[in-house]
Amino acid sequence: MSSHQAIAKPTGRPPSVMISEERSPPSIQVLLVDDHQMVLEGIRTLLRPEQDIQVVGQASNGEEALQLLRALPQVQVAIVDLNMPGAEGVELIGRIKQQKPEVQVLALSSLSDAARIQAVLAAGGTGYLLKNSTKSELVLAIRQVAAHNTFFSQEVGAALLQNLDIPARRAPQQAPAVLTERERQVLELIVREYSNNRIAEELFISERTVETHRKNILAKTNSKSIVGLIKYAFRHKLIS
Repeated sequence: MSSHQAIAKPTGRPPSVMISEERSPPSIQVLLVDDHQMVLEGIRTLLRPEQDIQVVGQASNGEEALQLLRALPQVQVAIVDLNMPGAEGVELIGRIKQQKPEVQVLALSSLSDAARIQAVLAAGGTGYLLKNSTKSELVLAIRQVAAHNTFFSQEVGAALLQNLDIPARRAPQQAPAVLTERERQVLELIVREYSNNRIAEELFISERTVETHRKNILAKTNSKSIVGLIKYAFRHKLIS
Protein backbone atom coordinates (compact mmCIF):
# COMPACT_ATOMS: atom_id res chain seq x y z
CA MET A 1 0.00 0.00 0.00
CA SER A 2 1.50 3.35 -0.96
CA SER A 3 1.36 6.29 1.41
CA HIS A 4 0.95 9.90 0.47
CA GLN A 5 0.75 13.30 2.12
CA ALA A 6 -2.32 15.48 1.77
CA ILE A 7 -1.59 19.18 1.50
CA ALA A 8 -4.48 21.52 2.20
CA LYS A 9 -4.44 24.79 0.27
CA PRO A 10 -6.90 27.65 0.75
CA THR A 11 -8.80 28.42 -2.46
CA GLY A 12 -11.13 31.23 -1.45
CA ARG A 13 -13.73 28.74 -0.28
CA PRO A 14 -13.58 26.66 2.91
CA PRO A 15 -10.51 24.42 2.57
CA SER A 16 -11.14 20.79 1.81
CA VAL A 17 -8.87 18.57 3.84
CA MET A 18 -7.97 15.05 2.81
CA ILE A 19 -7.11 12.57 5.52
CA SER A 20 -3.78 10.84 5.11
CA GLU A 21 -2.94 7.34 6.25
CA GLU A 22 -1.94 7.09 9.89
CA ARG A 23 1.74 6.84 10.64
CA SER A 24 3.57 5.17 13.48
CA PRO A 25 4.81 6.90 15.54
CA PRO A 26 2.23 9.71 15.34
CA SER A 27 3.33 12.46 12.98
CA ILE A 28 4.08 16.05 13.95
CA GLN A 29 1.49 17.93 11.92
CA VAL A 30 3.01 21.02 10.27
CA LEU A 31 1.51 24.08 8.56
CA LEU A 32 3.80 26.04 6.21
CA VAL A 33 3.24 29.77 5.71
CA ASP A 34 5.31 31.58 3.08
CA ASP A 35 4.44 33.76 0.11
CA HIS A 36 7.03 32.10 -2.14
CA GLN A 37 5.81 28.86 -3.72
CA MET A 38 9.35 27.62 -4.28
CA VAL A 39 10.09 27.94 -0.56
CA LEU A 40 6.94 26.00 0.31
CA GLU A 41 7.76 23.26 -2.18
CA GLY A 42 11.38 23.15 -1.02
CA ILE A 43 10.46 22.70 2.64
CA ARG A 44 7.87 20.04 1.75
CA THR A 45 10.48 18.15 -0.26
CA LEU A 46 13.01 18.31 2.57
CA LEU A 47 10.49 17.04 5.12
CA ARG A 48 8.89 14.32 3.00
CA PRO A 49 11.33 11.53 4.09
CA GLU A 50 10.83 12.26 7.81
CA GLN A 51 8.47 9.63 9.20
CA ASP A 52 7.49 11.66 12.27
CA ILE A 53 6.81 14.95 10.45
CA GLN A 54 3.93 15.56 8.07
CA VAL A 55 3.10 18.77 6.20
CA VAL A 56 -0.69 18.93 6.22
CA GLY A 57 -1.26 22.44 4.88
CA GLN A 58 0.38 25.44 3.29
CA ALA A 59 -0.64 29.08 3.01
CA SER A 60 0.77 32.07 1.16
CA ASN A 61 -0.42 34.77 3.56
CA GLY A 62 -1.70 35.33 7.06
CA GLU A 63 -5.41 35.14 6.36
CA GLU A 64 -5.03 31.84 4.54
CA ALA A 65 -2.95 30.52 7.44
CA LEU A 66 -5.61 31.40 10.01
CA GLN A 67 -8.29 29.86 7.79
CA LEU A 68 -6.32 26.64 7.55
CA LEU A 69 -5.70 26.51 11.29
CA ARG A 70 -9.45 26.53 11.82
CA ALA A 71 -9.83 23.69 9.29
CA LEU A 72 -6.86 21.67 10.56
CA PRO A 73 -7.16 21.28 14.35
CA GLN A 74 -4.41 18.66 14.34
CA VAL A 75 -1.67 21.17 13.42
CA GLN A 76 1.04 21.24 16.10
CA VAL A 77 3.68 23.44 14.47
CA ALA A 78 3.32 26.45 12.16
CA ILE A 79 6.43 27.55 10.24
CA VAL A 80 5.91 31.24 9.48
CA ASP A 81 7.90 33.42 7.10
CA LEU A 82 8.40 36.82 8.70
CA ASN A 83 8.03 38.78 5.43
CA MET A 84 4.64 38.22 3.84
CA PRO A 85 1.83 40.26 2.30
CA GLY A 86 -1.29 40.91 4.34
CA ALA A 87 -0.45 40.03 7.91
CA GLU A 88 3.24 40.65 8.53
CA GLY A 89 4.92 37.61 10.03
CA VAL A 90 5.32 38.84 13.60
CA GLU A 91 1.73 40.04 13.66
CA LEU A 92 0.60 36.67 12.32
CA ILE A 93 2.47 34.85 15.09
CA GLY A 94 0.53 36.85 17.66
CA ARG A 95 -2.76 36.11 15.91
CA ILE A 96 -1.97 32.39 15.73
CA LYS A 97 -1.15 32.26 19.43
CA GLN A 98 -4.36 34.12 20.21
CA GLN A 99 -6.50 31.86 18.03
CA LYS A 100 -4.64 28.58 18.64
CA PRO A 101 -2.39 28.92 21.72
CA GLU A 102 -1.54 25.23 21.58
CA VAL A 103 0.16 25.63 18.17
CA GLN A 104 3.92 26.15 18.41
CA VAL A 105 5.23 28.75 15.97
CA LEU A 106 8.65 28.54 14.31
CA ALA A 107 9.67 31.82 12.65
CA LEU A 108 11.55 31.63 9.36
CA SER A 109 13.68 34.56 8.24
CA SER A 110 16.83 35.53 6.38
CA LEU A 111 17.59 38.14 9.06
CA SER A 112 18.74 37.71 12.65
CA ASP A 113 18.70 41.23 14.06
CA ALA A 114 17.93 41.55 17.77
CA ALA A 115 14.82 43.68 17.32
CA ARG A 116 13.21 41.10 15.03
CA ILE A 117 14.07 38.23 17.38
CA GLN A 118 12.69 40.21 20.31
CA ALA A 119 9.45 40.83 18.44
CA VAL A 120 9.04 37.12 17.61
CA LEU A 121 9.52 36.11 21.25
CA ALA A 122 7.17 38.82 22.49
CA ALA A 123 4.50 37.64 20.02
CA GLY A 124 4.72 34.08 21.34
CA GLY A 125 7.07 32.39 18.87
CA THR A 126 8.96 29.41 20.25
CA GLY A 127 11.66 29.13 17.61
CA TYR A 128 13.60 31.19 15.08
CA LEU A 129 15.19 29.52 12.07
CA LEU A 130 17.30 31.21 9.41
CA LYS A 131 16.60 30.44 5.75
CA ASN A 132 20.20 29.35 5.22
CA SER A 133 19.80 26.57 7.80
CA THR A 134 20.46 22.95 6.90
CA LYS A 135 17.82 20.26 6.61
CA SER A 136 19.01 18.72 9.88
CA GLU A 137 18.50 22.06 11.65
CA LEU A 138 15.02 22.38 10.16
CA VAL A 139 14.03 18.89 11.31
CA LEU A 140 15.54 19.43 14.76
CA ALA A 141 13.77 22.79 15.10
CA ILE A 142 10.38 21.26 14.29
CA ARG A 143 10.89 18.43 16.75
CA GLN A 144 12.07 20.80 19.46
CA VAL A 145 9.18 23.23 19.24
CA ALA A 146 6.66 20.39 18.87
CA ALA A 147 7.96 19.12 22.22
CA HIS A 148 7.32 22.60 23.69
CA ASN A 149 11.01 23.47 23.75
CA THR A 150 12.62 26.46 22.07
CA PHE A 151 14.96 26.44 19.08
CA PHE A 152 17.19 29.18 17.71
CA SER A 153 19.64 29.00 14.84
CA GLN A 154 23.21 29.50 16.01
CA GLU A 155 23.39 33.09 14.75
CA VAL A 156 20.06 33.85 16.38
CA GLY A 157 21.23 32.41 19.68
CA ALA A 158 24.33 34.58 19.52
CA ALA A 159 22.19 37.67 18.89
CA LEU A 160 20.02 36.75 21.86
CA LEU A 161 22.99 36.42 24.16
CA GLN A 162 24.70 39.60 22.97
CA ASN A 163 21.94 42.06 22.16
CA LEU A 164 18.46 41.03 23.23
CA ASP A 165 16.88 43.18 25.92
CA ILE A 166 13.13 42.69 26.17
CA PRO A 167 11.51 45.56 28.09
CA ALA A 168 9.36 44.75 31.09
CA ARG A 169 5.64 44.85 30.36
CA ARG A 170 4.48 44.69 33.95
CA ALA A 171 4.08 47.79 36.06
CA PRO A 172 5.48 48.50 38.49
CA GLN A 173 8.84 46.91 37.67
CA GLN A 174 9.38 43.79 39.76
CA ALA A 175 12.70 43.06 41.41
CA PRO A 176 14.58 40.23 39.68
CA ALA A 177 14.55 36.77 41.22
CA VAL A 178 17.53 35.86 43.37
CA LEU A 179 19.26 32.85 41.83
CA THR A 180 22.12 30.84 43.24
CA GLU A 181 25.37 30.70 41.28
CA ARG A 182 24.54 27.17 40.13
CA GLU A 183 21.05 28.23 39.03
CA ARG A 184 22.60 31.06 37.00
CA GLN A 185 24.93 28.56 35.34
CA VAL A 186 22.00 26.30 34.48
CA LEU A 187 19.98 29.27 33.22
CA GLU A 188 22.83 30.37 30.94
CA LEU A 189 22.95 26.90 29.36
CA ILE A 190 19.15 26.70 29.04
CA VAL A 191 19.22 29.94 27.04
CA ARG A 192 21.96 28.42 24.87
CA GLU A 193 19.53 25.58 24.06
CA TYR A 194 21.48 22.89 25.92
CA SER A 195 19.52 19.72 26.75
CA ASN A 196 19.35 18.49 30.34
CA ASN A 197 21.85 15.77 29.47
CA ARG A 198 24.30 18.25 27.98
CA ILE A 199 23.91 20.64 30.94
CA ALA A 200 24.61 17.75 33.27
CA GLU A 201 27.78 16.89 31.38
CA GLU A 202 28.89 20.53 31.24
CA LEU A 203 28.41 21.12 34.98
CA PHE A 204 29.33 17.61 36.17
CA ILE A 205 25.99 17.03 37.86
CA SER A 206 23.18 14.53 37.34
CA GLU A 207 20.26 15.07 34.97
CA ARG A 208 17.91 14.82 37.96
CA THR A 209 19.78 17.71 39.61
CA VAL A 210 19.52 19.72 36.39
CA GLU A 211 15.77 19.13 36.26
CA THR A 212 15.48 20.23 39.90
CA HIS A 213 17.38 23.44 39.14
CA ARG A 214 15.21 24.03 36.07
CA LYS A 215 12.01 23.72 38.12
CA ASN A 216 13.39 26.00 40.83
CA ILE A 217 14.38 28.64 38.29
CA LEU A 218 10.93 28.57 36.66
CA ALA A 219 9.30 28.88 40.08
CA LYS A 220 11.56 31.72 41.27
CA THR A 221 11.01 33.71 38.07
CA ASN A 222 7.30 32.87 37.92
CA SER A 223 7.82 31.70 34.34
CA LYS A 224 5.35 29.30 32.75
CA SER A 225 7.58 28.16 29.89
CA ILE A 226 11.16 28.26 28.63
CA VAL A 227 10.24 31.10 26.26
CA GLY A 228 8.88 33.06 29.22
CA LEU A 229 12.04 32.27 31.15
CA ILE A 230 14.24 33.56 28.32
CA LYS A 231 12.24 36.80 28.23
CA TYR A 232 12.56 37.15 31.98
CA ALA A 233 16.29 36.42 31.97
CA PHE A 234 17.08 39.11 29.42
CA ARG A 235 14.63 41.59 30.83
CA HIS A 236 16.24 41.38 34.26
CA LYS A 237 19.78 40.78 32.98
CA LEU A 238 20.13 37.50 34.87
CA ILE A 239 22.72 36.18 32.43
CA SER A 240 25.92 37.66 31.15
